[in-house]
Amino acid sequence: MHLIGLDFEKLKYQHNGLYTFCLQLGHRLLQHTREDEKLLYYLPQKFNEFTGDFKKVPYKWYHRYLFNPPQMDVWHAVHQTGNVWPRNKAKKTILTIHDLNFLFDDRKGTAEKNRLLKELQKQVDETDCVVAISKFTLQTIREHIQVPDNKCRIIYQGSEVKEFPGFDAPAYRPAKPFLFSIGMILSKKNFHVLPALLQHNDYELIIAGKPQGDYIKKIEEEADAAGVRARVKLLGTIPDEEKYWYYKNCKAFMFPSIAEGFGAPVVEAMHFGKPVFLSDKTSLPEIGGDAAYYFRNFDKAYMQKTFEDGIKHFEQHNPVAAVQQHAKLFSWDTNAKEYLKLYRTMY
Repeated sequence: MHLIGLDFEKLKYQHNGLYTFCLQLGHRLLQHTREDEKLLYYLPQKFNEFTGDFKKVPYKWYHRYLFNPPQMDVWHAVHQTGNVWPRNKAKKTILTIHDLNFLFDDRKGTAEKNRLLKELQKQVDETDCVVAISKFTLQTIREHIQVPDNKCRIIYQGSEVKEFPGFDAPAYRPAKPFLFSIGMILSKKNFHVLPALLQHNDYELIIAGKPQGDYIKKIEEEADAAGVRARVKLLGTIPDEEKYWYYKNCKAFMFPSIAEGFGAPVVEAMHFGKPVFLSDKTSLPEIGGDAAYYFRNFDKAYMQKTFEDGIKHFEQHNPVAAVQQHAKLFSWDTNAKEYLKLYRTMY
């Protein structure tokens, strides 16, 4: 029997991309393992959403200093900032690196960034395989970390959109056609460039996500400067029913992020056949492909013209089916199967 351990400790942080990654990978692996394979999940004590035959090792705060799981064939650290690294308990190890966004965080000084890079280099040196979630992420890793080519793999994240066909009661129902965006309210998401798009039209802008720090003030200041504050709605964290209602009913989806390892909301919006407007930074052109429209810079007049031209193009050519087909390239079942293939090369 082959024992495969996975670090799902990040399931204690709900409503972010890493939570979704752990949740979906955990579910799908249970569906696709063979009879000679057993899964071991390291996760929060009270987390009970997985059903199936697996071993559970509950998270404890002291595991950072003392962690003694059973001997495993493979240990998969699903994120580079994991709480534990039981290298001596696994014959082979895998490290998934989602991004190096800390390098683009203005709140971190050079000394702290160098410390984090040094820690990551040590982990990379000790692991048997490094998985990046996009070509862009792998390129960024290679620019800052020394990693042999034979250690590198790319496995794209998946996307699964839940359907709530009977739901039609969002806490905030826009009074006008609206643009939608979602994500943690952080400076790297670049949301503050969006209010200017409401000039010369009557749209609303809906931004959902948990605020971090005081960046939300920057968005509000830009909305005031553009004279559109009344039409910019910052909703905070919203449940899935509302999130998918906004995807389904928006005029367009906006995602001007400047630091993105993958960009799952882009795929979610494309599932509904929506026009998506992205920055051309980091991994987003790789994910959006030819099915998206891109902001090459954030000059207000340029963005307004790009948006207006994109909406006209979408209405004239109606590429809904092509956009939806593009979204199908990224599935959680494919993600889990690719990881299982990788695990099986190691025992």
